[in-house]
Amino acid sequence: MLPILSPEQSAAWDADAVAHGVALATLMECAGRAAAVVLASRYAHRLREGVLVAAGPGHNGGDGWVLARALHRLETPVWVTSPPGAVAGLCEEMAARARADGVREVASDGPWPGVGLVVDALLGTGARGAPRAAMAALLDRMLDLDVPIIAIDGPTGVDLHTGIVHGAPRAALSITFGGVRRGHLLARDEVGAVVVVDIGHPPPDPAWPALVTDLQAAEWLRRLRSRDHKGARGRVVVVGGDAGMAGAVRLAGRAAFGAGAGLVHVVAAPETIAALGQAEPDLQTFAHALDQPPTAALLELVARADALVVGPGLGRAPGRRALVSALVAAAKAAVLDADALVAFQGAAGELRALALGRPLVLTPHPGEFRALFPELAPLRELDPWTAATRACEASGATVLLKGVPTVIAWPGGGASLTIAAGNPGLATGGSGDVLSGLVGTAVAQRMPPGTAAALGAHALGRAADLAARRTAARTLRPMDVVAALPDLWREWELLRLAPRLPRPPVLLELEPPQTV
Repeated sequence: MLPILSPEQSAAWDADAVAHGVALATLMECAGRAAAVVLASRYAHRLREGVLVAAGPGHNGGDGWVLARALHRLETPVWVTSPPGAVAGLCEEMAARARADGVREVASDGPWPGVGLVVDALLGTGARGAPRAAMAALLDRMLDLDVPIIAIDGPTGVDLHTGIVHGAPRAALSITFGGVRRGHLLARDEVGAVVVVDIGHPPPDPAWPALVTDLQAAEWLRRLRSRDHKGARGRVVVVGGDAGMAGAVRLAGRAAFGAGAGLVHVVAAPETIAALGQAEPDLQTFAHALDQPPTAALLELVARADALVVGPGLGRAPGRRALVSALVAAAKAAVLDADALVAFQGAAGELRALALGRPLVLTPHPGEFRALFPELAPLRELDPWTAATRACEASGATVLLKGVPTVIAWPGGGASLTIAAGNPGLATGGSGDVLSGLVGTAVAQRMPPGTAAALGAHALGRAADLAARRTAARTLRPMDVVAALPDLWREWELLRLAPRLPRPPVLLELEPPQTV
């Protein structure tokens, strides 16, 4: 899996490459030439119209000069423009090589030729804060051009550590090196498509966060066997569905079946059970008033299950925390979602005791995370990786922190996993219920809780992407996502059997989320 890098980790990786005998100049040559390969594959027709490269004073600018020299040797019309000011030694070395090869320059405030592409190589991964005046003026001129902007590392003005956007940068495509930068996932609207290319780094630190891919998820997915019975495929009990919220447990139950569970039992308020009996005959049901302690029969049902999912439509009336605690204490493994999380507001420490005897997965969205871990809430938006890890440490549970991106951390100090799949169509009530059913099934099938959470979250996002192509992200409903699961499983099985052909130096292509 590809690493997800902070600026500090990116710099450390470059230093590690140097320590292994790969000079920075070699990394820069590889970066610029790899970027040229990507441009030629994606924008061949525009290369004929010419390319303007805006090269900054640092290593990002050096990458830009190498790119310009590579394009020039391919007889592509190319010009370089730079802001005034001092230039770093390695960047100046690459500029001198390009000039010696005949690459032309134009003034940042002078007339520019007509071109089909602009390359933003002004500021790289380590840049913080708003661009200075001269660079901001050059950036404004670039943004005024009605042509695609290709960013090296990321658009100037996007902090690739926090995702904070200074000004109004945009890129049709960001080309980056070795791994994804955090800001690519935190500022998806600004960075455009992201292409990661290999430039010769040594293996990444295994403790760094990693991005989940389709191929990895396909390998995790449990394969069906000819002798499977319903018990072998996992028994899931879903608890929730207070009066007026039957849809939540219905979605969770349907998703559990869609993920391959062998038996799905729904425990809900009596009026909800009456409605489910007509709408979902596949589900087994157990009526229980949610304001009452669990009966011996209910505890026995939970104890027999391979996984408990509690929370979808549970409601927030008094007594919910005691009910959830008693059910989880009887379960082999549990997933807490929605109202089951809110029930522990101000009492997140109690979750640690529940996590001692079983795998426990928490799936908070930002509001639920704030309620459970108020002291970590300021971290969540700018650094969800640290926020999820600290919440995991505080609760003793696996934490699936929903958002853009979604981050999973689990006890034991392993590298967190990150999900970039999905689109704004998931921003609807019920998507979390589908996720809880997917994760609950993976847990019931004996996957490690961190893997189960990552598989469920990636499947949710990829199914949503498939469903949005059929309909539209704007009209997407949770049931559309469940309906797309069969096609997703087929797609992943084909991918597992015949992985896509490698296209060096490209390691990953991450397209922008569908927003139509």
